[in-house]
Amino acid sequence: MHDHDQGTDLDTVRRVAALARLALEEHEVEDAAAKFARTLEHFQVLARLDVTGVEPMTGAAPLADVTRPDVPRPSPGADRLLACAPERDGDFYSVPKTVGGEE
Repeated sequence: MHDHDQGTDLDTVRRVAALARLALEEHEVEDAAAKFARTLEHFQVLARLDVTGVEPMTGAAPLADVTRPDVPRPSPGADRLLACAPERDGDFYSVPKTVGGEE
């Protein structure tokens, strides 16, 4: 596995897994940290590329507009929208605080 300064440390993997609601065994945490580190290395290679003058692409074929029309339609309702919510508080999602500590 890569050093802590090279990639993702085990505590970061555990935290991301908890936020993603993934139950990882300890051997899976170590494997994920190694995979994250390799992925970050690939992004570092891409970050060094000179892309001056390279136009953004919308896909394999040049397309003028790939968005759908913005047409109002009725909401499916709170019960359907919140059916897969980890927790619910009335008509709202209830999720753990992720920014600003454990207040």
